[in-house]
Amino acid sequence: MLSEQQQQHLNNTYTYHEPKDDQPKRYETLRADTKRLAAVILLLCPDSRERSIALTKLEECSFWANASIARNE
Repeated sequence: MLSEQQQQHLNNTYTYHEPKDDQPKRYETLRADTKRLAAVILLLCPDSRERSIALTKLEECSFWANASIARNE
């Protein structure tokens, strides 16, 4: 049987979190800034496995930054 803390964690992790207050603006700021960095990476880095990984990690970073807002407020 799951503990209350484990159940709360699952509920928080696997539930849609509707944006509230200033969250949509903050999500947009994060997306815009990560998009700018992605463009810089595309411009400055040669087409390579490493560039692809950098872009993937940037996408992951954007996701986790947004999740931190959604899940913890």
